[in-house]
Amino acid sequence: MSDSKFSLSRRGFVGGCASLLASPALAQSTTVDGAGTVEVERDISEVVRRNISSFRSLKWQPYFANLKGGAVLVDTTSRALHYWSEDQATYKLYPTSVPLTEELTRLGRTKVVRKVEGPSWRPTPSMRKRNPEWPDFVGPGPDNPLGTHALYLSWTYYRIHGTHDTRKIGRRSSNGCIGLYNEHISELFALAKVGTQVLLI
Repeated sequence: MSDSKFSLSRRGFVGGCASLLASPALAQSTTVDGAGTVEVERDISEVVRRNISSFRSLKWQPYFANLKGGAVLVDTTSRALHYWSEDQATYKLYPTSVPLTEELTRLGRTKVVRKVEGPSWRPTPSMRKRNPEWPDFVGPGPDNPLGTHALYLSWTYYRIHGTHDTRKIGRRSSNGCIGLYNEHISELFALAKVGTQVLLI
């Protein structure tokens, strides 16, 4: 598939949202018994109008001192990932999944320390505690929660990765990582380098 099909512009996103208005529901967060936010299904027509303005292109200067090695900005509020190349010739904007709760969300500066195509996956100790039924290991393939590619960050256990479950994108659905459509992580994987600076806000 061509780059133009998957590179989102504001016009393309608005057009896509218009076509989604026929769909019955979209996940939104709500507070339950004071225990934090969880995802619930809501009427998409109510939500899309509110979210279109937050999914917009940004300038890199408010967030980074320079673009050495390229830069990735993850906005967990608008659930979007922005990428700028070092020479400023390339800018990408992708929808993402974000962590389920604030407790699972880590914000701040990090960087890409490793790139893996066809990653394997093991649940972290905290994941195992919360979900003892999960397998100890999942190899590369369609059942892997990391999708087709993963960018490992300097923070232990944190990654920007793909997902085979496209329903997760745009939702609070991860255990701490940032998820992208497999087509988008493949593109970002080719652009980002080991050392690319990353900021989560």
